This record gives sequence, C-alpha cells and structure tokens, in this order.
Amino acid sequence: MEPSNQTFVTEFILLAFSEFHHYQILLFTVFFITYIVSIAGNLTIILLVVMEHSLHLPMYFFISLFSAEEILFVSVPIPKLLANLISGDKKISFVGCFLQVYFFITLGEIESICIIIMAFDRYLAINKPLHYTVIMNRTLCIRLAILPWFFGLVNSLTVTLFTLFLDFCGPNEMDHFFCDLGPLQSLACSDTYISKMVTTGAATMGAIVPFMIIVVLYTKIILTVSKISTSMGKHKAFSTCSSHITVAMLFFFTVFIIYLRPNGSGDDKFYSLLYTVVTPTFNPFIYALRNRDVKNVLRKVLVKFCNKPRFRAED
Repeated sequence: MEPSNQTFVTEFILLAFSEFHHYQILLFTVFFITYIVSIAGNLTIILLVVMEHSLHLPMYFFISLFSAEEILFVSVPIPKLLANLISGDKKISFVGCFLQVYFFITLGEIESICIIIMAFDRYLAINKPLHYTVIMNRTLCIRLAILPWFFGLVNSLTVTLFTLFLDFCGPNEMDHFFCDLGPLQSLACSDTYISKMVTTGAATMGAIVPFMIIVVLYTKIILTVSKISTSMGKHKAFSTCSSHITVAMLFFFTVFIIYLRPNGSGDDKFYSLLYTVVTPTFNPFIYALRNRDVKNVLRKVLVKFCNKPRFRAED
C-alpha cells in the first residue's frame, strides 16, 4: 500500500513580484525605506512614552504596546521580501513557511485585540471618568497587556495546525511575497474544506467580532460626547480618541479586503501590502499628528535637541 497523509513538498517558492523583474532593485529600495520608517516611527512612539512622565498613563501604555507589536508584525514578512528582491532567492523551507504563517496570524490577532483594549480604555475615560483611575489600575493594565498574546497564540495555533495537516504534494509556487493561509491552502492536494472552515471561524473571532465590539464602544463614546454642552469639551473628548478611530479603521478595512472576499485573486499580494507595509508606516504619524499630548512631547523633545549646546574644540 502507498502511504497516506504524506507531505512531499519540502520547500515553497514565493514568487513575490517577480513579474516586475526589471524593477527588483527599485522595489527593494521602496520597501526597505518604508520598513525603516515604520520601525523608526513606532520605536519613537515607544521611547516618547517611556521617557516622558506625562505620558505614563494607561492610554499611552497601550499605544506603546501597539507600536511594539507593529514592529514585530512588519518584521515577519518584510525581511524575507527584501531578501527575495535583492538576492533572487525565492525559496522558503516548509517549516519556515508555517512558522511565518503562525507568527503573522498571531501578531495580526494581537493587534486586533489591542485595538479593542484601546477603545475600551477611551470608553472608560469618557463614559466613566469618575471611576476611570480605580478601574484602569496597574493590575488591570498588565492583565489587558497579556490578554492579546494569550488569545493570539492559541487562536492562530489552531488555524496553523489544521493547515499543517493538509497534504502538500506539489506544485509549491505561491504568487505571494509571504506565506499566507489562502495561497498556502490552495496548494494542498487534499481536501481543504475543514481547514478553510476553521480559517473562516478564526477570521470571524479575530476580525469581525473585534470590529463589532469597537463599533459598539465608539458609538457609546460618540453618544456621550454629543451630550457635552461646550464645543471645547467636545473637541477635547474627540481629540483623545480620534487617532485610535483612524488606526482602527485602517487596520480593519485592509484586513476585510483580503480575508472577507468570497474568492482570492492574483491581486491579493498587492492588497496585502496595505496592512503589512502601508498602515504600519502611517500609524506612528497618525499618533504623532492627531494626538495633542504626543505632539506636545515630540515638539518639546525636538526643541530640547535643537537647543542643545554644541561644544567645539578649542583652537
């Protein structure tokens, strides 16, 4: 008898953007710059929150956690893409591919839950201001920081294992720049029905449910703010959560484009650039430009740096 459930594929080929073979160096340069900007921008947010005492509040604690997760998130697919473009080595091992899938899904779900936590923090601050400091204490902040990791690691492990148990006997080429569930499942030569159903369930738990929770929380926030009598009070309340709303809409909009369409297409890799490259690059600027406290701290740091005395060596 022939053995069953045997995996014949030992590596995958990530075609990435090989159709633009004359522009590989240009693409490498663009993606490298955006990657560095994303890392530097998110790292700046973290350093500002750590160094500035006025930002030692739950709101900015969660923002710094989100920025740290953004750094990890973009570091899963982008370095391999850069190596693919500059060296032409499009191979990724079977184990490496599934590790990339696992960590990519994990960090994506962690970001999703983290956005909920930030929305919940703003909900408490605006709807229950008198009880905010008591509820959002240090212990709760730490627990809320751990919660996304627990949920992400468990949920993504289930999806990854159901895909891992499929048979891969060729072909092994993916028209993508990283190992993602959809393209990977399409290469399986065994029945993918259960795996796709598990993926759909995980996508619902990791994207649709969090989005609905965020909509409910911000609806309640907007209703509360609308009852504030003064325009200055309304502006102050909205200014504290406008950056969160913008980041949340960018994140979920790009995720829905990829994972909630009935059928994938050859354009998936281009849409994937939105949430793997574009949004992580813009998010730090959104927090820096739309948040008054962050803008003030950043301005203070820049002024202090520019006015720092320069020592010259004596002649």
